[in-house]
Parts: sequence; C-alpha cells; structure tokens
Amino acid sequence: MSASGDHELPSTWFAWHADLIAPGMRILDVACGTGRHAIAAAARGADVIAVDSDETRVRAGEKLAKKSQLRVEWRVADLQTDPHDGPFDMVMIFNYLDRARMPSFLDWVRPGGYLLAETFLEQQRELGWGPTDDAHLLRPGELWSLVDPFEIILARDVLEVLEGRPMAIASILARRPKD
Repeated sequence: MSASGDHELPSTWFAWHADLIAPGMRILDVACGTGRHAIAAAARGADVIAVDSDETRVRAGEKLAKKSQLRVEWRVADLQTDPHDGPFDMVMIFNYLDRARMPSFLDWVRPGGYLLAETFLEQQRELGWGPTDDAHLLRPGELWSLVDPFEIILARDVLEVLEGRPMAIASILARRPKD
C-alpha cells in the first residue's frame, strides 16, 4: 500500500463503519486515489462521487469500478474547489490532510450526516514509509479538534498493522448536528 492508499481493500476503519452506508446515500470521497473506499461504498448501494487531483489514479479507479460493475462518478479536480453537489450524507477522507480546508469538508456534510476520516499521525515518520512533512501528519488528538462542532461518535489515535506494515493513524467518525 502506498501513502495515498492505492490498494483495493478499504481500511479497517471503513470496514468497521460500513454498516452506516445504505442504498441511495450520497457520499463524497475526497482525495479518493484509486477509489478503494468509493468502490466499497458503491458496493453497498451508495451514490458516490469520487474526487482526486491525480488523473492517473482516477482513471485507475474508473477501471476497477467498471470491472466490479459498480457505478461511481469520478472527477479529476483540484481538491481546493467545492464539489457544488452537497450536501452529502457522508464525506469520506482517507490518507489526506488539509487543515485549512477542513471547515469546507465539514460544510459539505448535511445536518445529521457523517464525516468518516483517517490519516497519518506524526509517529508515522518513525515507521520508515509514508508522509514525513508536518503538513501531512497529525499531532495526537488533533483530528478531534479539526471536526468541531461535529459530535464525535468514535475516534482513535493508534498504531495499526495493515498488510504487514505498521501505520500510525488517527481515525474519526463524527456526525454533523441537526440544525
């Protein structure tokens, strides 16, 4: 697995919360890479928009979805722009961090909807792979503050082994308050 999550299996965090995804839900996968989470959500019947700035990865995701006969709307776009399709029932962000854009990502979630996110902690540097720049690494507990005023349903900062590789990650499931 690369730092951008370019393997086909969704993360354990996604798998633990997949039961929240129901047919017809509108889901946005931000920085989707090759779409492992978008494809898994589509397999559960969700209407998924998958966005990434890397056209090569988006095209690879399209091929994977087509091979599985799943419909995902793929978009190559600068991640600094608004998808103009919100609000969404769930916004997913895996292995991507943009602290300055987090308020926008939260705005894309409908009242009562969810944010499902997971990315690397600073400790990842010590593990010999993945991001090393502070801009792409969270401090312990930082993700919790980035989702305020959402209700945190479950969150963790953990060292997890996935496919034989250790990962220092922060994960969160949060719900936007109903207005």
